Amino acid sequence: MTATAPLRAPDRILPGVALMLAFCVIAPLIDACAKLAAGTGLPTAQITAARFAVQAVLMVPIAHAMGLSLALPPGTLRLTLLRAVLLIGSTYSFVAAVAAMPIADALAIAFVEPFLLLLAGWALFGERVGPRRIIACTVGFAGALLVIRPSFAAFGPVALWPLATAAFFAAYMLVTRALAARVHPVAMQAHTAIAGSLICLPALALGAAAGLDTLAPEVPTLPGWIWLAGVGLAATVSHMAITLALRFAPSATLAPLHYLEILGAVALGWAVFGDFPAPLTWAGIAVISASGLYIIHRERIAARAPVSRAVSPSEATR
Repeated sequence: MTATAPLRAPDRILPGVALMLAFCVIAPLIDACAKLAAGTGLPTAQITAARFAVQAVLMVPIAHAMGLSLALPPGTLRLTLLRAVLLIGSTYSFVAAVAAMPIADALAIAFVEPFLLLLAGWALFGERVGPRRIIACTVGFAGALLVIRPSFAAFGPVALWPLATAAFFAAYMLVTRALAARVHPVAMQAHTAIAGSLICLPALALGAAAGLDTLAPEVPTLPGWIWLAGVGLAATVSHMAITLALRFAPSATLAPLHYLEILGAVALGWAVFGDFPAPLTWAGIAVISASGLYIIHRERIAARAPVSRAVSPSEATR
């Protein structure tokens, strides 16, 4: 028994790391497809609804193949609906952002979410947050300002949408933590996709009936259909990748790799849209990443003590 234990850890960690890297490569495709869909004239609400509808169509068979029940455990309906509403808000905000600004800039700003989550855990649940992590949060927000300032000058208030994404997603992760002990993560994704569809699709129908431009859907062109399907497919595959990654390897090992998603977004934005971050944006990305990595380091130290901790960035997916 003792001789085989050291051999098993690499076999589990290596697939976990590989799946986390796959997430970092695939997740920016959600944003690229959303930006391309917006470029065909589709409204943000329709792109948001497509993400949930396609994900529901894909996740239900996956959950069934895994032998998971889609029945909600008693007492989880409200939290499931709240989780869906918060993810709708996060998705809508980020789609609205990337429709006008570079993906890497928007993602860098949205990466303040782990800082918001850490502070929310301290304010709402009394989780221990030492002065070093408070300073790291402050520095991280300063890094976000380095990205927001030139983006605001170039795109106006649209540059604030990623902050809304971060706020919605921080609340989403708090609800996820409340559900995690009671619902399998794959079933939880299926529940959220179904609930999100049941909320978004009637909203589009009502928007069309009321003549509201922001909610009324458009008939997509062929490229539009492809990009809408791409949003849901990329969301499903990336979320499955990170779910499986966390089953193979501990979040403390995977968390630092999450910041590679920014590099994936930079590469994709440059290859598809010709966007490349300005020097000030790179400086902000460096500050945000360094602050986040320091918080992860402090979280590892805190995890050794018998106190609750905040959710790491690797546990937070769009």
